Amino acid sequence: MNFQECIDFANQNQTCWLATTDGDQPHVRGFMMWFADEAGFYFHTGASKSVCRQLKENPKIEVCFFAPDPQGAGKMMRVQGEVEFIDDIPFKTALLADRPWLKEIGTGMPDDPLLVVFRIARGEVHFWSMEYNMRESEIERVQFDAPQSTTDFPGCC
Repeated sequence: MNFQECIDFANQNQTCWLATTDGDQPHVRGFMMWFADEAGFYFHTGASKSVCRQLKENPKIEVCFFAPDPQGAGKMMRVQGEVEFIDDIPFKTALLADRPWLKEIGTGMPDDPLLVVFRIARGEVHFWSMEYNMRESEIERVQFDAPQSTTDFPGCC
């Protein structure tokens, strides 16, 4: 398994569950990843939301992507790492172009302080399926440390 397989799985299954903590209390919620590429897994949220506050207080995160299988239990990919916030106008402009519905819930401007973009740029990924149900310690893990983000947006839009 390589990191490109992880990128492909995430882009094919963008709905995921994202876990944060608030003190010692875990919080999990459904999320829609924006995109993944060799520089990491990209998301957005609102600055006024508790998930944003939780990530700023503790940038450690875990995200679980799921691909259903009508013949079985499906396949999951878990990504754990730390969040990096991206405050970049060209990046936010691309987000608003790709997801125009965001304009309806904010000012629709890339410099809107409520618009928060973040990525998981380094961490560990592993897949899970029933094949490994009782052998979790044998699951192959992929470490990743993505290069610095660019504004070329190779994986989005």
